[in-house]
Amino acid sequence: MIDTPKKPAILALEDGTVFHGTAFGAAGERVGEVVFNTAMTGYQEVLTDPSYCGQIVTMTYPLIGNCGVNRQDVESRRIWVEGFVVRELSRIPANWRQTATLDEYLARSGVPGIQGIDTRALTKHIRTAGALKGVISSVDPNEKSLVRKAREWVGLVGQDMVKHVTCAEPYHWDPDSAESRAWTPEEPRPELPEPRFRVAAIDCGMKTNILRRLRQEGCDVTVFPAHAAANDVLAARLNGVFLSNGPGDPAGAPYVFETIRKLLGKVPIFGICLGHQMLGLACGATTYKLRFGHRGANQPVLDLTTGKIEITSQNHGFAVDVASLPNALVQTHINLNDRTSEGLEHTKLPAFSVQYHPEASPGPHDAAYLFPRFIKLMEKHPISTR
Repeated sequence: MIDTPKKPAILALEDGTVFHGTAFGAAGERVGEVVFNTAMTGYQEVLTDPSYCGQIVTMTYPLIGNCGVNRQDVESRRIWVEGFVVRELSRIPANWRQTATLDEYLARSGVPGIQGIDTRALTKHIRTAGALKGVISSVDPNEKSLVRKAREWVGLVGQDMVKHVTCAEPYHWDPDSAESRAWTPEEPRPELPEPRFRVAAIDCGMKTNILRRLRQEGCDVTVFPAHAAANDVLAARLNGVFLSNGPGDPAGAPYVFETIRKLLGKVPIFGICLGHQMLGLACGATTYKLRFGHRGANQPVLDLTTGKIEITSQNHGFAVDVASLPNALVQTHINLNDRTSEGLEHTKLPAFSVQYHPEASPGPHDAAYLFPRFIKLMEKHPISTR
């Protein structure tokens, strides 16, 4: 194998910290919030998770790209990260499903990457200073210029990032269509049960595996854009509403939680991640920005109703303020690392949510029971009673 010359690249943070490495993926420059993910696997799912819109993602695992990329492990229609930071990019990936290298995948998508930096030092810095605005560049060698660009970026707080990732119009999700990206020839779809429930999925940054899991539980899913009106959702005479994950500050997209407020009590509701925060806001709670967020596949969560601990997959930089919870909401789960809110349930209406990802692919799967719980909620509150 012949090595090609490596082009220099720089990662500059708003506080003046600068890292030098070499470029991979697309040549260019992007700004974003620099965060880290502690998962050892699933880099392709990370790249295509719409919740990462506006962020430059650092992988703490030192060797990334050794499985290449494939057609199945995508979670949406494109890569959403602004940039990708790794300690070492695998030079010779090998996997039977591989259709391209990680380098080729990022280059084709116009996303820059940087390798060869001390990702441990970067992660420790973020854990101390908090998530920072940054810029990744292989075209501007001037450190002061790059730091200035990082400082001038507007950031995520108060911004509506949902509008960038949601679908434009409602659509019925067909698991057998090519557009669904649900299953591939490498892994044909399993036998699916006959649909028993009609579910509206509010798309704030929907991941494909959410739709797979709903369909595997017997749900016929219609996806609605985040800006859909409550009356339009209810007009479809659905059995339940699912609130998806998504990027950024939930307070920056008030139209979403205002719609949820109008849906409460009229249809069973299940929310995850950003949907969890939106349910909290709809009921009168407030949210705040975490210092460096929770991103990875190893977050311990305590279920307060059972006393059991789940290892969960997470990706969020904001949280529901527990001190702001109204009487209508009870906390059901907490994060064992920092005691932040991980689950809510309405005390009178059929609605619950979790901050983590029960649909997690490639894992863990400790929280898979939450989809059957949603099914039971719809059984308990059938449409005929409304």
